[in-house]
Amino acid sequence: MNFRHALLAGAACVAFATPAAAGHFKGWYLAIEGGSSWIDDVDALYTRTFDNSLAASNAIEATFDDGWAVFASVGYAFQNQWRVEGEFGYRTNDVAARWLGFDSFRQLSGSVDEFSLMANALYDIALGERLTLTLGAGAGGDHVQLDGVITGSGGPAPIDDEDWRFAAQGLAGLSYKLSPRLALTMTYRYLHVSAPAFSQAGFVSVFPTSQTVGFDDLAKHSVSAGLRFDLFADEAPMAAPPAAPPPPLPPPPPPAVKQFVVFFGFDKCEITAEADRVLADAAATAKSTGAAAIAIVGHTDTSGSTAYNQRLSNCRSNAAKTNLVAKGLPEEAITASGRGEAELMVETGDGVKEPQNRRATVDLK
Repeated sequence: MNFRHALLAGAACVAFATPAAAGHFKGWYLAIEGGSSWIDDVDALYTRTFDNSLAASNAIEATFDDGWAVFASVGYAFQNQWRVEGEFGYRTNDVAARWLGFDSFRQLSGSVDEFSLMANALYDIALGERLTLTLGAGAGGDHVQLDGVITGSGGPAPIDDEDWRFAAQGLAGLSYKLSPRLALTMTYRYLHVSAPAFSQAGFVSVFPTSQTVGFDDLAKHSVSAGLRFDLFADEAPMAAPPAAPPPPLPPPPPPAVKQFVVFFGFDKCEITAEADRVLADAAATAKSTGAAAIAIVGHTDTSGSTAYNQRLSNCRSNAAKTNLVAKGLPEEAITASGRGEAELMVETGDGVKEPQNRRATVDLK
């Protein structure tokens, strides 16, 4: 098993690891990886041009040995799972090429070294509390350097040249969160490089000449593993403040013969038509049952200040009392008080407009 196969096997192991918060960092990070690199076989064209403008071209078939690669990147991770980063890469592979056709005795051997600078956009997909799948793409430049020797008739001819070319890549990777700021990463990269060409001046006998090797587009692959480090610790989520203890419960009132509830508009204490009908029913019941006492308690929702809500609840209870007195009940038998927002029918947070809490209760005793 070669190094590339070992890395691919390792990627499969990470992919099926038991998931253990997603490994998506927030903010600035650094990453470094190393691994295996390989290049697909490619066609090329060898051209020699003499000083008398005569030119000869031959088709070449080039193959590449497996090599190695390292990558370093700095990036920023957003809250929405997207990341952007700048990536530096280095790859090296040995190359061997043979001429096709009648010039098949000629051969090229050497190495291809490449430096890439890429801008990547990446998206993280949480697969578990620690395991994350990453997909992305990038674009940039690839600096390709060919250092080789062409052998054949006329003796060995060195060729040593470099070329900058546009490059684009696709990425897929897995990361496993080792700690809140450190993750183990494994990434596959497919890098497509526009056709590089390399030239070298020389002599054939006494005639000056130049030779050029022009490759078709290069398709490069790499599998690498490494670490990603979050430069700044993520802010811990703010803990919710402890809930205020509920107010002490008043002693239970004596059993009521019957209770009636009237509701009010927002920030109002006027008796509505519906509330008037309920109070009429309460007055009729008090007269028929001979209720000795009537207790009215006003309430509000949590919108507004505590002091304001206390005054509003008093206004509501007094409005209900005035209505009952007008319906023939003795004023001295009726008590009116307000509880403000202390006793909610519907529990809400502070500042919430809740119609069910804007009420007054009428208890017949």
